[in-house]
Amino acid sequence: MKSSISAVVLLTVLIPGTVLGGSPHFVGPISVKFSNNPTKVGNINVCWKEAGVGNNQQINYTASAQNATATYVCVNNGGNCPAAENKINFTGPVSKSDTFSSGKNGAISSCLTIEPPSGAGLECPGQTVTLSAVSYANIGVKDTTNNIEKMSLYVDDNILSKTYFSCDE
Repeated sequence: MKSSISAVVLLTVLIPGTVLGGSPHFVGPISVKFSNNPTKVGNINVCWKEAGVGNNQQINYTASAQNATATYVCVNNGGNCPAAENKINFTGPVSKSDTFSSGKNGAISSCLTIEPPSGAGLECPGQTVTLSAVSYANIGVKDTTNNIEKMSLYVDDNILSKTYFSCDE
């Protein structure tokens, strides 16, 4: 009997995240908004609160949009798009990961910023590559330390989109 109690105590000391970590869970909905920073055009901020992760724990998170589309156009010095074919859609999943500390309260409230797909493949000799529009769908955040995930919900077909620049076609 004495050795069983010692084994339980030893496991409690050696595996604090599993035994003492609590019950990790996301609190409320996650918030997703476009960044207001003019140097971060097209970025979205994914924010959440998770409780029950244990005190002073380092928790890894990944915020992602499984479906993202960014439309880039070529813009000349006059602010116009010289040809309609100088426009390309870049699509794919996008994500951002980081680690946050729970501090003394066993909860984490934080945000990660996701960038749109890059327009690096569009060539615009003598012109500027400009983000025209962006959309994100299937947006969520995952606590990869405890393997739990929370998805965001939108009423308009689950898509968050914004147009920044429109070419007259």
